[in-house]
Amino acid sequence: MRSYKTFVNFLRLTKYNYRTVIMKTDKLILCFGLLVSLLVSCKSENKEKQEEKTERPNVLLVVADDATVRHMGAYGSHYIKTPAFDRVAKEGVLFNNAYTPNAKCAPSRASVLTGRNSWQLEQGGNHMPYFPSKFKTFPETLNENGYHVGYTGKGWLPGVAFNEDGSKRNLLVKYYNDAKLNPPTTEISDCDYAGNFDMFLKDNKEDKPFFFWFGCWEPHRQYEYESGLRAGKKLNEIDEVFAFWPDNDEVRKDILDYALELEYFDAQLGKLIKQLEDHNKLDNTIIIVTSDNGMPFPRIKGQEYELSNHLPLAIMWPKGIKQADRKIDDYVNFIDLAPTVLEFAGISQEASGMAAIEGKSLAPLLTGDKSGIVDASRDHILIGKERHDIGRPNNIGYPIRGIFKGDYLYLKNFKTDRWPAGNPETGYLNCDGGPTKTAILDTYGTKDKKYWEMSFGKRVEEELYNIKTDPLCMNNLAANADFKAKKEKLFAQMKAELTAQKDPRILGEGDVFDNYRTFPPKFMNYHNRFIKGEEMPELHWVKDSDFRKEQNTDLK
Repeated sequence: MRSYKTFVNFLRLTKYNYRTVIMKTDKLILCFGLLVSLLVSCKSENKEKQEEKTERPNVLLVVADDATVRHMGAYGSHYIKTPAFDRVAKEGVLFNNAYTPNAKCAPSRASVLTGRNSWQLEQGGNHMPYFPSKFKTFPETLNENGYHVGYTGKGWLPGVAFNEDGSKRNLLVKYYNDAKLNPPTTEISDCDYAGNFDMFLKDNKEDKPFFFWFGCWEPHRQYEYESGLRAGKKLNEIDEVFAFWPDNDEVRKDILDYALELEYFDAQLGKLIKQLEDHNKLDNTIIIVTSDNGMPFPRIKGQEYELSNHLPLAIMWPKGIKQADRKIDDYVNFIDLAPTVLEFAGISQEASGMAAIEGKSLAPLLTGDKSGIVDASRDHILIGKERHDIGRPNNIGYPIRGIFKGDYLYLKNFKTDRWPAGNPETGYLNCDGGPTKTAILDTYGTKDKKYWEMSFGKRVEEELYNIKTDPLCMNNLAANADFKAKKEKLFAQMKAELTAQKDPRILGEGDVFDNYRTFPPKFMNYHNRFIKGEEMPELHWVKDSDFRKEQNTDLK
């Protein structure tokens, strides 16, 4: 009460009108309230913007099993229809020059998972290896950093991985394989990819950002014979039979059977995209679609030519790719995918705990607005292989190193006394069996033997091709004096970079790859045991008629 009186006396002494002061006080309080509200609102808005900015994207990585770049609609295919892949390309970015460092299932997938070239992965660079515990994968890293991680279909295979304590290790964290369906042919997998993806999404109770690997089993061999014809496809629809194969009905039927499975793969991709839409997850999901190597036909899968390593790649991300429907011509590498995903997930190389990543993030290419050549430094790719499938004496491989640069491909074959697709007497095991392989093997000793020589014959030490004018790699320029300087320059660059990467092969220690164990153990020393007449394990990827002892001139 005393304070109130004092305040009234103050007003009288200062000749202030009581009512005026009260009104001004009210206005002051109102202004202060508005100011506080504005500050709170701005803070809230900034917080929302910050949360939106830092919201980590989901990732759906889709890998076809043995698909050739030319057979996707976005790259110009007409007789094979791939609307889902084409949608990803149209609503995202299409890469015209994407390559795997090693055109075989296990080493190619290992490069994707680690961001390292196959020759930097010790035994992990071989096919059917014991994967080294020292090499952590980016899905394992995502799992440790708050992501919901899983996969369906074919993950990293074939091979096995263990932790340092000997326990079984899953390079893709958790397998979703319970959902099954009735496939349209006897050779298409019964894995319900979309059903398993749905289970994965429903398992994400905490609504974490997720990473999911959809590894389709198709179009890997074997195929149901003439399934393409029965599905309504026509032999004359095929717009190209590659010139290193004979063009006959058996080969064309084989191609149609492959085409049917590739279209099946694309249909499954479409289902997963639809699920993302239904779950309201499409906008902030990075969809990466590719293949592990070229089609499972002679002179492609398991080799190191243009059609072996050059693969489809389209990436879509509605929220993050602001300028869609672009085509990029830079050389990009499978080893670039790991650092790309890690960058978008906000995980640094140092924090990942992974071995040093050789690849380079594609983030600037994806979030930019340019087409064509975007980064001039991306002008080449190194490739190579060691042991793929079994079937040579003493488990030895067929070592190659190479470089794609500009319009050229240079290859160095280190052991030209060996058979590049495996030994004839054990079925040329680095080439999957099928009608096309049989047709080519049958040309041996005939006027058409050139087909056998291109796919199964021994090779010279150096190969050089202009892949712009000769994408099938039919005309070797290595012995042409006009290209001597080009060849030597490419070899020098390849050697310098492989030396910097500590590649055992280029350092003269390449035999280490031949001495690594093969998994499963029943395949160890297959050739030696076969020659001795031991009972051998069944091989699902070749035919009995592939075993052609008479074609091994070394045995005569």
